[in-house]
Amino acid sequence: MISRENLARWYRHRLFWVAVILLAVSAGTVVLVNRADQETAPADLQAQIVARMRTTLEQADPGQHNHAGHSAQPGATAEKPPVICGIRVYGYEPADATALADVRKVYGFHLCGVAEQKRPWDVAVKLAGPLIMDMSTNPPGIQVVEATADVRFIDRLREMFPARYATLAQEEALTPAEMAEQRRRYDAAAGL
Repeated sequence: MISRENLARWYRHRLFWVAVILLAVSAGTVVLVNRADQETAPADLQAQIVARMRTTLEQADPGQHNHAGHSAQPGATAEKPPVICGIRVYGYEPADATALADVRKVYGFHLCGVAEQKRPWDVAVKLAGPLIMDMSTNPPGIQVVEATADVRFIDRLREMFPARYATLAQEEALTPAEMAEQRRRYDAAAGL
């Protein structure tokens, strides 16, 4: 049996308290790291989706970007002017995806400007609107919501987008931070 004196000596032993403290710190660290991973994973995935969409749209052939016949103005140079895009992701499928490779479709909004040299943003050719990006193909497929002679824009949007994303697409475009970043990138690309 353990006497009170032996128990008191045991508790006073310094190595015991060091071990208790190390165990508590280790357990706390594990909990915090696991919690941080769970919170940053969706944001990281969101950032990866935005980056992939931006890269795809900025490198896409102009034929994929033309909205209602808009295209860049012919210039003195044969070089294709860069396209600078701002992206807003409304959602993706499957919604429970945790890695970019698992994402099949992305519903979002894009605002792109053709950055011709010394042409300010206010008079630049712009391409904008809700879009669906098919991430299951390489390169990703781009499907822009546009009206036709027979179907109004809003009806076409509702046909193409799930209801929860169609509502967002009717109300929201780029965030102020994304718009500011796009304008900064556009001005740099246009040499302004």
